[in-house]
Amino acid sequence: MPKEAVSTMTLEPELRDAFLAEAEADHLPASQVVRKLMRDYVARRRGERAHDDFLARKVEAARASMRAGSFVPNEEVEAEFAARRARAKLASVPPRPRGLQT
Repeated sequence: MPKEAVSTMTLEPELRDAFLAEAEADHLPASQVVRKLMRDYVARRRGERAHDDFLARKVEAARASMRAGSFVPNEEVEAEFAARRARAKLASVPPRPRGLQT
């Protein structure tokens, strides 16, 4: 496989000129900036795709669990977390100093 490949792109002249000016201002060849942009894009998309795959596996596992009857009904979950919120609210209320009238 050759070390280099040549690509041709169609760009708006204003975008091309602005890009070349910014690369020059950074004292970088335009090709180096494009390579970095491409590497960053590929890495970001691979990460996004991996996350999407992870979520799809979690959803499928949850669906399989539901089909197997291994789940907690929504009403029980809502009741449990309402109780947790109530306990947290009580725990976060500071006690009143003695001797103060309300």
